[in-house]
Amino acid sequence: MGCVSTSVSRHKRQVLGIIPSAFTTNNLVGETCGKEIKVATMHERLLTMMELSDAFITLPGGFGTLEELFQMISWAQLNIHEKPIGMLNINRLFNGLLSFVDHAMEQKFISQKGRKILISITPADELVDKVKVVTLK
Repeated sequence: MGCVSTSVSRHKRQVLGIIPSAFTTNNLVGETCGKEIKVATMHERLLTMMELSDAFITLPGGFGTLEELFQMISWAQLNIHEKPIGMLNINRLFNGLLSFVDHAMEQKFISQKGRKILISITPADELVDKVKVVTLK
């Protein structure tokens, strides 16, 4: 998160960090670039992100990243939001996950409509362009 926010800030773009208290008490947050909103819980973080975001783009990350990705996909399926969700598949990190999602769709655990919620394109500029024109309705 720190590398991305620093780069965005250097390019004169807005940075908004939504930081749960567990991140600050466990020293998981470095120096803040831009505006910061402190929240009590991870759930409150996701709610705040959903309210303030126009779209969601997942960058390579670990369990927390995946949890947030699938929470936003679940909320889209439940019509809690209609915002596009993209995944930047840098160095094919998410290939196995995408194969699993496709397999789950083939096995009828995920609908075709549900599968279309997640957009995955590797070049960042193409992903941003695609996310700009997608609607989940």
